[in-house]
Amino acid sequence: MPSSFPSFRPGRTSAKAWLHGILLILGLIALGAGLCGAWWRLGLSLPYGSSLAEIHGPLMISGLFGALISLERAVALRRPWTYAAPILSGSGTLALFFGAPVEFGAGLYTAASVALAGSSLLITVHQPALFTGTLLFGALAWLAGNSLCLMGQSVPDVTGWWLAFLILTIAGERLELSRLMPQRRGSEALFLFSIGLLAVGSHNGLPSPNGAVLFGVALLATALWLLRHDIARLNVRRTGQVRFMAICMLAGYPWLAVAGLVLIVIPPTNGFAYDVVLHAVLIGFVLSMVFGHALIILPAIVRIRLRYASALYVPLLLLHASVILRVGGGLIGWEAGRMGSAILTLVALMAFVGSLAFARWRNKGSFAPIGSEPLPPPSVPSHANVGRVP
Repeated sequence: MPSSFPSFRPGRTSAKAWLHGILLILGLIALGAGLCGAWWRLGLSLPYGSSLAEIHGPLMISGLFGALISLERAVALRRPWTYAAPILSGSGTLALFFGAPVEFGAGLYTAASVALAGSSLLITVHQPALFTGTLLFGALAWLAGNSLCLMGQSVPDVTGWWLAFLILTIAGERLELSRLMPQRRGSEALFLFSIGLLAVGSHNGLPSPNGAVLFGVALLATALWLLRHDIARLNVRRTGQVRFMAICMLAGYPWLAVAGLVLIVIPPTNGFAYDVVLHAVLIGFVLSMVFGHALIILPAIVRIRLRYASALYVPLLLLHASVILRVGGGLIGWEAGRMGSAILTLVALMAFVGSLAFARWRNKGSFAPIGSEPLPPPSVPSHANVGRVP
């Protein structure tokens, strides 16, 4: 299995780079609109905030993360039809942003998840393994959540499936990398146990006591597996970019455990508890993974070379500080703390982009467009290139 993204191809690749850039912009639109909706819910007066608040969940899960994961999968597979997933996801974002009915946007997101499930099935057929099956199940979880949303289910009822999509996509990649670690008895059994509980908990729904407890136990088991078996435990002893990525991974895993404990201990009908779980997983876990993989994923997608800089630790610290503030504010009912965490999250995202730009400016002599010189393979693969079909 190749460990790097496709090499540069003159002409055709430049056209793809434009497509990748447009799709990334659509993802950023989903991020911006989703953040505006979230801030309106927290009490900030923003234009169109009420309408965006209603579609905050679909925009963040399907419009942002679903589009990025689908785009990464399409880049890795190099099959034209696989681009249907990010294109449909971006179209759904535009439709919702310009006021189309929620059902129309949900239909486009559902079609995107069908396309991603198809590409994930292709990977699994060509390379049968537990980690590729996990990626496939993650795509099917996204499809289940979008389909239920299309059929009129409420966002809390489908949130379990959406979270399972992101968790399993990341966990499948980490499982693939764990093969480089010494195998321990019972590791695969614990992993399969976690997947099963995620599925049952998602099916029963997070608003139900039974579904919340099962999903919470699944999050705890997943966090335990990742902390015990992930190669990040070894890479954290190294230096530079590899160590930064490992710290991003290890910093994100405890938030899964926090979310799991909250689901088990606090009734799911508690609005603050639901808010804590969502942000512990989406910001503390998922965005920490995004920060760690950005130096690998972005160069392959936008065809611009990026470099690691120690300044990237600043936005990482800000990101996790925002989650601490959000979780703490939610648990004690401190509304000002929750609002401050939203602002701090935005600052962390902007600081991350600024740190990448600063690193590029500082080393601008070494930043030629990709294709003018060979792109070295990443130090570790990501879920974008796992199981790439030749």
